[in-house]
Amino acid sequence: MKAVFLDYESLDQHDLDFGALQDVFDELLLFPATSQAQLLERVREAEVIISNKVLVDAETLQQCPHLKLILISATGTNNIDLVQARKQGIVVCNCQGYGTAAVAQHTLSLMLALATSLLKYDRAVKQGEWNKASQFCLLDFPIIELSGKTLGIVGYGELGQAVAKLAEAFGMEVLVASLPNRPADASRIAFAELLPQVDFLTLHCPLIEDTRDLIDAQAFDAMKPSAFLINCARGGIVNEAALADALRQGKIAGAATDVLSVEPPKAGNVLLAEDIPNLLITPHSAWGSVDARQRILQQMQQNVLAFQAGQPIRQVN
Repeated sequence: MKAVFLDYESLDQHDLDFGALQDVFDELLLFPATSQAQLLERVREAEVIISNKVLVDAETLQQCPHLKLILISATGTNNIDLVQARKQGIVVCNCQGYGTAAVAQHTLSLMLALATSLLKYDRAVKQGEWNKASQFCLLDFPIIELSGKTLGIVGYGELGQAVAKLAEAFGMEVLVASLPNRPADASRIAFAELLPQVDFLTLHCPLIEDTRDLIDAQAFDAMKPSAFLINCARGGIVNEAALADALRQGKIAGAATDVLSVEPPKAGNVLLAEDIPNLLITPHSAWGSVDARQRILQQMQQNVLAFQAGQPIRQVN
């Protein structure tokens, strides 16, 4: 089979092994990136297209007579016209669950950084504040323990459950929110009732109509002034202007986010203002451990082998 990977640089930082994936194809062309102007030329003769974020629309698919399989090197499918692929009998497979350990780890890292004022202490030491201390230690910033604190989780799928397991290892009590407009569940707490109870609130739900701006000014008003917000889900779940205001006004103690509403924030973002206190931002990197990215290549190899055996796995169309 002849395959083309349209944007391998979205995964590879010169630290991945492509050998096993290459072995399942007769030919695999690797392109670091592909513009829309380059797309048709590169895929026209392919039997397999691999894409992370490159948009493959209906018009392009119609001009690919040999195409049998599309591999998405991610979970989201919005970059592929699934309706047209189905019409042409093209199988589309994605990758799933590859970043669970990495994102759960990153979530706890952000919680710990806020709880220990980690970055503030690092900055203080590098600015010479420890040198001036009158005693052996510097304790200028608050430090709290996760043990005994209450963690609220919004979104209790594979990722939310992984975060809960790590939090419980730190001695935290875990409460799970019931999402708005979802059936009642005795094991979960209504979102509005959960907010005032938590010391940390972490988000792991999808961005859908029911969750857009879920964390808004009203939500911040309901939270403890000592509470922290963690968002490793999607930027649109948190109203960013409301978060900025909540931190400036001391409605919550701090926040950390791995996501913004527009990524990358080339036109700026309200959360990038320098006067927002106790806000940590990472660049949508929670998923990106070398282990997780290698796991994507492994899953795509499995997807190809299953397709060749006539039993596709992780099929999304």
